[in-house]
Amino acid sequence: MLRSPFRPVLLFVAAVALVAAGCGATSPATSRPPTVPSPSGGPSVIPVIIGNQVVGPYRFVFSFIDARTNQPAAAPDRATKVAFIPPGQTSPGTPVDATFMWTIEGTVGQYYLNTQFPTAGDWNAVFATSAPGKPTESIGVAFQVQQDLPVVNVGEAAPASDNPTASDVGGDLKQISTDPNPDPKFYELSVKDALAAHRPFVLVFATPAFCQSKTCGPALDRVKAGSKGAPADVAFINVEPYKLAFTEGRLQPVLDAQGQLQAVDAVNQWGLDSEPWVFTVDGKGIVRRSFIGMPSDQELKDAIKEIAGT
Repeated sequence: MLRSPFRPVLLFVAAVALVAAGCGATSPATSRPPTVPSPSGGPSVIPVIIGNQVVGPYRFVFSFIDARTNQPAAAPDRATKVAFIPPGQTSPGTPVDATFMWTIEGTVGQYYLNTQFPTAGDWNAVFATSAPGKPTESIGVAFQVQQDLPVVNVGEAAPASDNPTASDVGGDLKQISTDPNPDPKFYELSVKDALAAHRPFVLVFATPAFCQSKTCGPALDRVKAGSKGAPADVAFINVEPYKLAFTEGRLQPVLDAQGQLQAVDAVNQWGLDSEPWVFTVDGKGIVRRSFIGMPSDQELKDAIKEIAGT
């Protein structure tokens, strides 16, 4: 079933809107009193968890907004650890260091860490964070872990999506890509083609022109940069997640009756409700990594190495 509207990944481009609506992430409104007292006047930042959490190994992604200005507050010099409290318990587990990455260079950032949720239910995260020269604040946030999600999970077979390729438009990439500087190798194969050829591949769902989160361009650029020097057997595929029509010399969105963007079939086949999204798939057609938003440079390098030659 087509999901409408197709929601943006929350990457703090419009911080005020994030606070007000949450848009699919754990809303700041669910924040609970700090487990450890913060400096007087309450916490200086509000954590916002990005995406929905699921049972099993998980890449936990979050960011901060400034509690006073509602502006993005994630920064490379803000140290952060996260500890988790499972359902029915009151004591947090061992804190884990979070790694910072820019999603829009120098402007918007987020953090990630790898963890595992053994059970579904109501969890809590305790964020211990400090800006340079400031005391550490400990801020508790409630969130839900679900037993399963519509998105294709790591370890599952990749859907054989038949996305457009350069051969469908006589090599005229502006008819299938809104990237102002498209890399031709990202449009040589469909997912279906790559699976049939047993090619490992990196799949990017990103639309630089119509991205609702403003980070599709940076995500695609990061994967394009990571593709340089990648093993020859690894294919790279970009899918525009919205229905588009080439009109008056450019791609334009095909809106529904309510004037909303519409997801393409591949988006529904992969179970996505946000953009951008990056997957790596091995030569056996199994999803090996899944990144909501975008991977870091090191994560992408490791993910490509993992699927190369499979």
